[in-house]
Amino acid sequence: MEFINLVSLIPIVVKILFVCVGNTCRSQMAEAIARSHGHVATSAGTHPGEEVNANAMRVLTEGGIDCSGLYPKSLDDVDTTGHDKIISMGCGVQCPNIPIDIDWGLDDPLGQSIEFYRFTMQRIADLIRDSVDEWTDA
Repeated sequence: MEFINLVSLIPIVVKILFVCVGNTCRSQMAEAIARSHGHVATSAGTHPGEEVNANAMRVLTEGGIDCSGLYPKSLDDVDTTGHDKIISMGCGVQCPNIPIDIDWGLDDPLGQSIEFYRFTMQRIADLIRDSVDEWTDA
Protein backbone atom coordinates (compact mmCIF):
# COMPACT_ATOMS: atom_id res chain seq x y z
CA MET A 1 0.00 0.00 0.00
CA GLU A 2 1.36 3.41 -0.97
CA PHE A 3 0.77 6.41 1.28
CA ILE A 4 0.38 9.99 0.14
CA ASN A 5 1.86 12.74 2.28
CA LEU A 6 -1.27 14.86 2.66
CA VAL A 7 0.63 17.66 4.38
CA SER A 8 2.51 18.29 1.14
CA LEU A 9 -0.82 18.91 -0.59
CA ILE A 10 -1.85 21.71 1.75
CA PRO A 11 -1.05 25.12 0.24
CA ILE A 12 1.24 27.25 2.36
CA VAL A 13 -0.16 30.70 3.09
CA VAL A 14 2.13 33.47 4.28
CA LYS A 15 0.96 36.84 5.62
CA ILE A 16 3.15 39.56 4.08
CA LEU A 17 3.28 43.36 4.37
CA PHE A 18 5.05 45.15 1.51
CA VAL A 19 6.33 48.60 2.43
CA CYS A 20 7.43 51.42 0.15
CA VAL A 21 7.40 55.21 0.18
CA GLY A 22 4.61 56.05 -2.27
CA ASN A 23 2.76 52.70 -2.32
CA THR A 24 1.79 53.30 -5.93
CA CYS A 25 3.90 50.84 -7.91
CA ARG A 26 6.29 48.10 -6.64
CA SER A 27 4.52 47.43 -3.37
CA GLN A 28 1.12 47.40 -5.11
CA MET A 29 2.41 44.90 -7.67
CA ALA A 30 3.79 42.75 -4.85
CA GLU A 31 0.48 42.84 -2.97
CA ALA A 32 -1.48 41.77 -6.05
CA ILE A 33 1.01 39.06 -7.05
CA ALA A 34 1.19 37.59 -3.54
CA ARG A 35 -2.60 37.51 -3.32
CA SER A 36 -2.76 35.79 -6.72
CA HIS A 37 -0.60 33.03 -5.20
CA GLY A 38 -3.04 32.64 -2.30
CA HIS A 39 -1.09 34.57 0.32
CA VAL A 40 -2.51 37.20 2.65
CA ALA A 41 -0.86 40.41 1.48
CA THR A 42 -1.10 44.12 2.18
CA SER A 43 0.98 47.04 1.03
CA ALA A 44 1.47 50.49 2.49
CA GLY A 45 3.66 53.54 2.16
CA THR A 46 5.26 56.09 4.41
CA HIS A 47 4.01 58.87 2.08
CA PRO A 48 1.34 57.25 -0.12
CA GLY A 49 0.47 58.72 -3.50
CA GLU A 50 -2.97 59.45 -4.86
CA GLU A 51 -3.51 56.38 -7.05
CA VAL A 52 -1.88 53.17 -8.19
CA ASN A 53 0.48 53.72 -11.12
CA ALA A 54 -1.29 53.10 -14.45
CA ASN A 55 1.62 51.11 -15.91
CA ALA A 56 1.75 48.89 -12.83
CA MET A 57 -1.96 48.19 -13.26
CA ARG A 58 -1.42 47.57 -16.99
CA VAL A 59 1.29 44.93 -16.56
CA LEU A 60 -0.61 43.20 -13.76
CA THR A 61 -3.69 43.02 -15.95
CA GLU A 62 -1.61 41.74 -18.88
CA GLY A 63 -0.29 39.04 -16.57
CA GLY A 64 -3.80 37.98 -15.60
CA ILE A 65 -3.42 39.26 -12.03
CA ASP A 66 -6.46 40.69 -10.29
CA CYS A 67 -5.99 44.39 -9.48
CA SER A 68 -9.30 44.92 -7.73
CA GLY A 69 -9.02 46.53 -4.35
CA LEU A 70 -5.59 48.05 -4.96
CA TYR A 71 -5.18 51.59 -3.67
CA PRO A 72 -2.36 53.52 -1.94
CA LYS A 73 -2.45 53.10 1.84
CA SER A 74 -0.56 54.85 4.59
CA LEU A 75 1.43 52.80 7.10
CA ASP A 76 -0.47 54.79 9.72
CA ASP A 77 -3.74 53.22 8.50
CA VAL A 78 -2.54 49.60 8.26
CA ASP A 79 -2.25 47.08 11.08
CA THR A 80 1.45 46.20 10.92
CA THR A 81 1.28 43.43 13.50
CA GLY A 82 0.92 39.72 12.91
CA HIS A 83 2.71 39.49 9.56
CA ASP A 84 5.04 36.59 8.87
CA LYS A 85 7.31 38.95 6.93
CA ILE A 86 7.56 42.69 6.35
CA ILE A 87 9.38 43.53 3.14
CA SER A 88 10.72 46.85 1.92
CA MET A 89 10.71 47.14 -1.83
CA GLY A 90 14.06 48.95 -2.02
CA CYS A 91 13.16 52.56 -1.56
CA GLY A 92 15.18 53.18 1.58
CA VAL A 93 12.14 53.19 3.84
CA GLN A 94 13.04 54.05 7.40
CA CYS A 95 10.38 52.77 9.78
CA PRO A 96 11.64 52.86 13.36
CA ASN A 97 8.43 51.31 14.70
CA ILE A 98 8.21 48.53 12.10
CA PRO A 99 10.68 45.67 11.94
CA ILE A 100 11.60 45.35 8.24
CA ASP A 101 12.65 41.73 7.66
CA ILE A 102 14.03 42.12 4.15
CA ASP A 103 14.79 44.93 1.69
CA TRP A 104 14.45 43.59 -1.85
CA GLY A 105 16.37 46.53 -3.35
CA LEU A 106 14.19 46.81 -6.44
CA ASP A 107 14.70 49.75 -8.78
CA ASP A 108 11.67 51.99 -9.15
CA PRO A 109 10.06 51.56 -12.58
CA LEU A 110 8.44 55.01 -12.39
CA GLY A 111 9.31 56.87 -15.57
CA GLN A 112 10.82 53.78 -17.17
CA SER A 113 9.62 51.83 -20.22
CA ILE A 114 6.69 49.43 -20.05
CA GLU A 115 9.24 46.63 -20.55
CA PHE A 116 10.91 47.66 -17.29
CA TYR A 117 7.53 47.46 -15.54
CA ARG A 118 7.12 43.93 -16.92
CA PHE A 119 10.63 43.03 -15.77
CA THR A 120 9.87 44.43 -12.29
CA MET A 121 6.62 42.48 -12.09
CA GLN A 122 8.40 39.25 -13.03
CA ARG A 123 11.21 39.95 -10.57
CA ILE A 124 8.67 40.49 -7.77
CA ALA A 125 6.85 37.26 -8.68
CA ASP A 126 10.17 35.36 -8.61
CA LEU A 127 11.14 36.91 -5.25
CA ILE A 128 7.78 36.01 -3.71
CA ARG A 129 7.97 32.41 -4.95
CA ASP A 130 11.60 31.93 -3.93
CA SER A 131 11.18 33.66 -0.57
CA VAL A 132 8.09 31.68 0.41
CA ASP A 133 9.89 28.46 -0.54
CA GLU A 134 12.84 29.51 1.64
CA TRP A 135 10.72 30.65 4.60
CA THR A 136 8.62 27.52 4.62
CA ASP A 137 11.23 24.98 3.47
CA ALA A 138 8.71 24.01 0.78
